[in-house]
Amino acid sequence: MKTVRIAVLAYSGSMPTQLFGIADVLRIANDMSLSLGAKRDVRLDVELIALPNRKVIVAGGLALRIKRPVGSYDLLIVPGLETQRYQDWTAKLTPLTREVDFIRHSFSRGTPVAAVCVGAFLLGEAGLLNGRKVTTAWLFAGDLASRYPEANVNSDAILMEDGAVVTTAAVSSAFDLAIHLIKRHLGADVATATAAITLLPSQRASQSPYVDSNLLERELPTFSQNLVQWFEVRLTETYDLERVAQAFHVSGRTLIRRVKAETGRSPLALLQQARVEKSKHLLKSTNWTIAKIVEAVGYSDVVSFTRLFAKLIGETPTKYRHR
Repeated sequence: MKTVRIAVLAYSGSMPTQLFGIADVLRIANDMSLSLGAKRDVRLDVELIALPNRKVIVAGGLALRIKRPVGSYDLLIVPGLETQRYQDWTAKLTPLTREVDFIRHSFSRGTPVAAVCVGAFLLGEAGLLNGRKVTTAWLFAGDLASRYPEANVNSDAILMEDGAVVTTAAVSSAFDLAIHLIKRHLGADVATATAAITLLPSQRASQSPYVDSNLLERELPTFSQNLVQWFEVRLTETYDLERVAQAFHVSGRTLIRRVKAETGRSPLALLQQARVEKSKHLLKSTNWTIAKIVEAVGYSDVVSFTRLFAKLIGETPTKYRHR
């Protein structure tokens, strides 16, 4: 029987949910594989490891005694760590230089690496994100992009795989990673069965439905931010580029150029985002019909707005409200 050795790296401040959650789900998958008679020649061997002479006190203050790494692994998983909304990342990561060195050394020896949530920052310190498409928790995606400018950060994705590096979204995406690994090594039927008995979603594609714009830090006043605020009190008005440009004492071409330079998007795209954000609030806080909400944010056609909402959020207004 082929054994796939998967190491989950424990370190001071790491999140126990991710440490133990991944290991538990992968062990359940082994049992499901035997029960279904599928790929019985493969077994996932999951080990929690920590660096020698390290006293591991995980988030919440729980002290753990964990074995040191032995031999080579087929995958190294780096969980996220306890953090704060406004984090001094240099101060947070400096005590973890040994772990960062271990990650870098393991990768250089050919071990693929996966990071859960803000575990991506440890991969960034190790230089593994440079030139790669990566993701992390949407709340910290801006911090990741700022600290590691050579990484291509996708704040929408649940899971990104670029070569031998996998990164995932926020805390519960540890289970998305587990299902991803089960599907790869044990087969789709085992992944589906494991997801079913553990009450896990078998596939999530986007973080967008979970984003709360009120929790995202507002940038310092800029031309584009002023434009968004202007749009927010005029959502029901018909979009007219020249009228908007006049309000900001610039030409239409200048308006488009400045917004593009600051955000990478068009003025119309900013208006559409503002309308969708308002509709999300109304879907959560009122009993209004979808049609009434659509009208309240400046649209007359429910179908076209539903398409826009689904494109930006990853699900329809009705599904968003139910969830």
